[in-house]
Amino acid sequence: MGDLLDKVMQGVDPADPAAFGIMFGRLMALVPWGALVAWSVFFIVVGALLGWWRGRLMTGVVWAIILGPFGWIMPFLPARRKPALPPPLPPAGPSKKR
Repeated sequence: MGDLLDKVMQGVDPADPAAFGIMFGRLMALVPWGALVAWSVFFIVVGALLGWWRGRLMTGVVWAIILGPFGWIMPFLPARRKPALPPPLPPAGPSKKR
């Protein structure tokens, strides 16, 4: 971790107002973006396939985007059903008084 901080802080004055931007840019340059994007696309494709197989394509895609491989279980959970409406009331007829 010390090597990483030395690499990021090399030649940066912490008192400089632009120091944060420089250090942030250097940290972002260290992220393996190609692998990160490739794995994300893979997780979304697998989520889409599982969702399509279960008849819930959008559920598979959305949860794979949000949770990655943990979202793959969502198409297998029971779908939310709209609450059933109560049965209709009997027709109003003439009232019987005794």
